[in-house]
Amino acid sequence: MKKQTAGRDNLGKLAPEFARYNDDVLFGEVWSREDKLSLRDRSMITIAALMGTKNFPQVKSHLQMGKAHGVTKEEAVEIVTQLAFYTGWANAWTVFPMIAEVYGEDEEESNNFSPMFGLGQPNDAYAKYFIGQSYLNPLTKAGEPAIGIANVTFEPKCRNNWHKHNATKGGGQILICTDGEGWYQEEGKAPVSLVPGTVITIPANTKHWHGAKANSWFSHIAFDVPGENTSNEWLEPVNDEEYDKLGE
Repeated sequence: MKKQTAGRDNLGKLAPEFARYNDDVLFGEVWSREDKLSLRDRSMITIAALMGTKNFPQVKSHLQMGKAHGVTKEEAVEIVTQLAFYTGWANAWTVFPMIAEVYGEDEEESNNFSPMFGLGQPNDAYAKYFIGQSYLNPLTKAGEPAIGIANVTFEPKCRNNWHKHNATKGGGQILICTDGEGWYQEEGKAPVSLVPGTVITIPANTKHWHGAKANSWFSHIAFDVPGENTSNEWLEPVNDEEYDKLGE
């Protein structure tokens, strides 16, 4: 999760201890316990609580945060629809325009993006290892054949965490880029621009990340290379500061 500085930026002089609790405890400790609840789940819970207390400026802020954590426009609309029955119909009327403002045309853009090998479903099982929304379309069944093949699609700015494909022999991964534009980077090396036709061979036990460019959807096919004692090791996120340095 991006390091939170809103407390110090807005209240650092007036209420420095409150600012510290906000930035270091609430966001630095509670929100960061992703092994307990994902950032996406925490965003949905917080939106519900704030709407119930009619704290509408904070609802909008957390809709923006929720979007960054993978809450889709469709999910945001469904959350508010259900909450209307528990928190008040007028509250929903107040929040729906915020959803329209925060998400804009993003959902329509996703409907217009048609990857060569299919968009698939929201990649919920691995959402905690991604910043932004990704989609997964398995192209082979588990164990048939031995090589796992899947199409992965990233919305603009979406990327996975630094990670490794560990193996004691063989292993690793191959990416074949099919749609849009993205980035690939190995630890200690310059980022590589990805376009349709780019092929990336990722050696086993190599720390790396990949994802979409800021202004483009992106899809690649991922091949898991067979090996011995293979496992994925998920590491820290690629924070906004690192990512924004890459440009578009």
